[in-house]
Amino acid sequence: MQYGYYPGCSLTRSAEPYDDSARAIAGPLGLEFEEVDDWNCCGATEYIALNKPAAYALVARNLALAAEEGHTELVAPCSACYLNLRKTNAYMAKHPDLAGKTNEALAAGGLHYTPDTLKIRHFLDVLWEDVGLEKLREKITHPLTGLKLAPYYGCLIVRPELNGGKYDTEHPDHMDRMLEAMGANVVDFPMKTRCCGGHMTQISAPTAAEILRQILQNAEDYGTDALVTICPMCQLNLDAYQGLVNRHFGTKFHIPVLYICQVIGLAMDIPPEKLGIGREVVSARDALRKIGSKLPEEEQAPSRRRKEDPSLPMPRVGTEARS
Repeated sequence: MQYGYYPGCSLTRSAEPYDDSARAIAGPLGLEFEEVDDWNCCGATEYIALNKPAAYALVARNLALAAEEGHTELVAPCSACYLNLRKTNAYMAKHPDLAGKTNEALAAGGLHYTPDTLKIRHFLDVLWEDVGLEKLREKITHPLTGLKLAPYYGCLIVRPELNGGKYDTEHPDHMDRMLEAMGANVVDFPMKTRCCGGHMTQISAPTAAEILRQILQNAEDYGTDALVTICPMCQLNLDAYQGLVNRHFGTKFHIPVLYICQVIGLAMDIPPEKLGIGREVVSARDALRKIGSKLPEEEQAPSRRRKEDPSLPMPRVGTEARS
């Protein structure tokens, strides 16, 4: 099973463990990913709010490149990338004027994209539909018996207009059933589709802290050993800002946040360090002990620690920057 692969910016930086684990489990599951050459950022959520035509052209460039390489299916592990790619394809198909303007912009780079040339898929779709539970069970050699996991989908992949009817918008269970197939004790997590706050951490720290506290408190109330997610932004917020929540509310949350690919890899007995486990801020070491796995002390990568300044680096826009 061959696919075009769009990692997106997050998977090359803060979410590199997601990329490592996705590639680690792909081969054993019979999946072959070919990374799109010269791909660019999808624009995340901000760019489209500033300049819609440019934003659609930015995303469509990736679609055009993938189609030019002969791919018919394009896989994006990042939920934000998936949403932008799928939305751009769908809106270009629905609105000829948008498609025309977008292709006019692409033409400047010698590119063109015909809507629906590609089938845009989230990595979770591929695991569920192409691999399936039966094959997944066949590959399990290290069951996750005794590990209590809470599947957290986030708010992007379940959006009704663009998920193709694949997911129940309130109570999706694809990841739940995969985790059960791996032998884990799956938490019926009520907040599984609650928004993590996105970039609210950069806008209002108190607001972001409350959003994250509710999710973490719900997970703790169920005695969760680890949250399992499919979105880099969700993982970053719940992991890297857990300390912020604890300082703000005086709580003592210590809940590791792992990617579904990492958990599948553990069940396939792939060494944790090859799955990028050990690079999370909130250590998963205690959770791993419950299934008899551990990280070699000398190979454990340093945690991603945030500076005290929670703001993102911003470009200067004064006369000095324009000169």
